[in-house]
Amino acid sequence: MQIFIDSANLEEIEEALKRGFTAGVTTNPSIMSKEKRTDFVLHIRRIIELLQRYEQAIPLSVEVFSLEPREMIRQALEFREQFGDYPGLNIKVPIGWNELAVIRELKKQGMSVNCTCCMSLNQAVMAAAAGADFVSLFYGRIRDIGYDAFSVVERTHRIFASAGISSRIIVGSIRHIHDVNDAFLAGADIVTIPPKFFPQLVSHPKTDEAVNQFLTDFRNWQER
Repeated sequence: MQIFIDSANLEEIEEALKRGFTAGVTTNPSIMSKEKRTDFVLHIRRIIELLQRYEQAIPLSVEVFSLEPREMIRQALEFREQFGDYPGLNIKVPIGWNELAVIRELKKQGMSVNCTCCMSLNQAVMAAAAGADFVSLFYGRIRDIGYDAFSVVERTHRIFASAGISSRIIVGSIRHIHDVNDAFLAGADIVTIPPKFFPQLVSHPKTDEAVNQFLTDFRNWQER
């Protein structure tokens, strides 16, 4: 069970790294577009430098930004040339018929692959069979189309376990902290979480109540 941060924001990533719970970072073109416009390669290098500064050789997923298979492969090879000194680099490739061939080729080239945008059990199985190291299921988006996201993750976990499939299940598209709990209960190996949810995951009104009571009781005891 691991928690990844779903962000390309340097400050958000650093705040998570300071707290020691982050086991990986996932980015995508949409997440990148939320940052101040800059050189793409430079921004990824800054993320890598941040991870190295905190001595965290954790997985970092960088997604191709093309719909054409040959261009996906070209970009992935370029990513390896640009960021290959970072051992945790994973190339994100969306699920699709032609994309399966991309996954296979990247694996032949010795790269680690995160197959993203999976919305169903069959997509996850096909991605894993093609050789993806990680299979990313989009919890919120699965629910958007009226399917039971919990069941999709649970069944994927069950089949991977029974078939001895080594691909790790990442659950993304988190919309609420309950999605995090449910994804882990359903069998996700990893949940990648937008940073706005992290403070909520460690907050509880009864915790605040208990801590305040402890401190008040101690002060009263000292003042007797």
